[in-house]
Amino acid sequence: MKKTNENAVTRRQFVQSGAAALGAWAVVPYFAGERAKTVAEQAPSDRLRVAAVGVGPMGYGDLCEFNGLADVVAICDLDEKYGLARVLANPKIGKKTGDKVAPPATYSDYRRVLDRSDVDVVAIATPDHWHVKIAIEAMQAGKHVFCQKPLTLTLAENLLIREAQKKYGKVFQVGTQQRAQRDQFLTAAALIRKGLLGEIKRTTCIIDQGRYSGQIPKCDPPATLDWERWQGQAPVFDYCWENREEFYSPGNVGQGRGHLLFRWWFEYSGGKITDWGAHHVDAALWALGRQEIGSGPVSVDGTDAKFIVDYDENGFPKRTDVYNTPITFNVRCKFADGTDFDVVSDAKDGNGILFEGTKGRIHVNRARIAGKIIDEGVRSELTDEDFVALFNGKPVEGHKSNFLRCVREGGTPVSNVAENVLGMHVCHLANISCRLKRAIRWDSQNEKIVGDDVAASFFSREQRKGYELPSLT
Repeated sequence: MKKTNENAVTRRQFVQSGAAALGAWAVVPYFAGERAKTVAEQAPSDRLRVAAVGVGPMGYGDLCEFNGLADVVAICDLDEKYGLARVLANPKIGKKTGDKVAPPATYSDYRRVLDRSDVDVVAIATPDHWHVKIAIEAMQAGKHVFCQKPLTLTLAENLLIREAQKKYGKVFQVGTQQRAQRDQFLTAAALIRKGLLGEIKRTTCIIDQGRYSGQIPKCDPPATLDWERWQGQAPVFDYCWENREEFYSPGNVGQGRGHLLFRWWFEYSGGKITDWGAHHVDAALWALGRQEIGSGPVSVDGTDAKFIVDYDENGFPKRTDVYNTPITFNVRCKFADGTDFDVVSDAKDGNGILFEGTKGRIHVNRARIAGKIIDEGVRSELTDEDFVALFNGKPVEGHKSNFLRCVREGGTPVSNVAENVLGMHVCHLANISCRLKRAIRWDSQNEKIVGDDVAASFFSREQRKGYELPSLT
């Protein structure tokens, strides 16, 4: 970056404002496929500084990617052995000075990370029930946020995180990286937005089955894990794990509550419907252009769902020693215009999104995009401008590169909060309907469940004392 005179804008001013002053950064041509600068190509004074909260398998992967684009100055995890040790064992992760790399500072309490004045960006990859609390507190501390999906735990958290991002004005990218896959999901979205599939009549998100478990025995948590604090806002349960002695073995997943397997418990997550639904439902609504309040479904029917645990009439599991999220499901959603939108565990086309229009149908997943209309060469009608428009006027590039570019330049990242929560609305409504075994009605404009007091009771949940979500006042 070229410094001009005493009026030149500093990195700190860029980061605090979330927008770039004209002329402070070199003008970059906005063409699809532009490559972000690596750390080695940036002057130390220009590098953004990243801290990571939650460095298990997903967090570690995120951190390795950020490490190539910025300086990693701090990491935080509740379990030293599970997360921190692996990061510290990688000599390439940290703050770069010439040929040397200073390892990041380590913490077990994320609040100490937020206290640091030298942190520009906080990357969050904790279990889902911690996402919104940490993200809001990070923005309140003046940090920009990258948060893994699924972003939220409840419908109420959807509204809260959207309001918080709008109030604090920080750049916020959600980890739904499929929006950055040009040859697959961007292509699908561009084809649909351009009308090349005609009017879309049905969309099916195929996200695979949930996870089975047997009865999981109670046991003491690992000595390195603060189990009470890990549970956060969730109700307190005894720790349980099958084959605890193998917990830290490479590749072991086992069965239990805690690291990695939290997603199969409603106390901490939403099973496959929020795990992969956060990807495919988000990408589908984005492709369809349903990105505004009021554009969501009017009904959601998850009656055809199967669990390994019985549920009572109020939608709560009758056992606490087996996984409690749906195993198989066929959730049928309907939009006000009569369009169908389904979220299913199984279909003949396999994992991905099936769009069915009046001019053709396509199936897209992370590996490819397929359909007769694709074979006929319809992609040749797309231009770079079609893709750049999907990236909100920014170059089409890697998910994290897009985020860091927006931190530097201002603008809206491709996976922003305002749009992401609309997909999470569908996922949470689907799970509520599955739990209650009945269809529910959704007022998409006013964002509330109507005509069913029991279903509406799942809009939010009580947070455990000491772990409440932050106030925005």
